Amino acid sequence: MSKTDKRNKLLEEPFTYILTKKATIIIYFNKKQIKIVKAKEAERLIKKLNDCADNRWEVQLLLAKITGNFKHGNEKVSRNESRRNATYK
Repeated sequence: MSKTDKRNKLLEEPFTYILTKKATIIIYFNKKQIKIVKAKEAERLIKKLNDCADNRWEVQLLLAKITGNFKHGNEKVSRNESRRNATYK
């Protein structure tokens, strides 16, 4: 088993990205924007994405690494979302 993705979350392909005209990359996680990569970092990322474009798992891993550890499990839920998920008795 790979130590990189023990729970096989990258197989679900949660990351997507858009390359803009200004050579910036907007990265999304489950359709929510989480990071914008600009300048030299974007150039390096574009090169790496082109190198591994045929392997979708590698692309997901690359996007996960570039976003860093952004999700810790203690994010607050918005007030409206918590009301929608609440069960009333």
